[in-house]
Amino acid sequence: MTLYLWFKAGHLISLIAWFAGIFYLPRLFVYHVATTDEISLNRFQIMEDKLYRIIMRPAMLATWFFGIGMVVVNWDFLAGQLWLWLKLLLIAGLVAYQLYCGRIITSFARDQVTHSERFFRIFNEIPVLILIPVVLLAVFRPF
Repeated sequence: MTLYLWFKAGHLISLIAWFAGIFYLPRLFVYHVATTDEISLNRFQIMEDKLYRIIMRPAMLATWFFGIGMVVVNWDFLAGQLWLWLKLLLIAGLVAYQLYCGRIITSFARDQVTHSERFFRIFNEIPVLILIPVVLLAVFRPF
């Protein structure tokens, strides 16, 4: 088996873990902002923090590691592929989204959240809008 296939397998496994967190964390924000009792507020803070630090951050880093590995192994072919550069641009947006989620976690911990439940319901959909073109670019490689 080639090194590329090992990188690809690692990339897909870590990508699935990363997106599980990316999809779940904003949903927790929706429930968190609607909660008023102290026990639930504390529970959501713990859940959000652990999801972010223990699952999402390592999964994101692993996704990048394995993705970069695939690119390095096939650099001669991939360097001039426009679809790859567009995909990386979208992934940079996803990283910015995750970093913003980290700021929201900090805001919840300080009891300084200014966003509404409606905001978080809309915010929750952003990763899907990034995932769809990323998958389409990776599968169809249109340019």
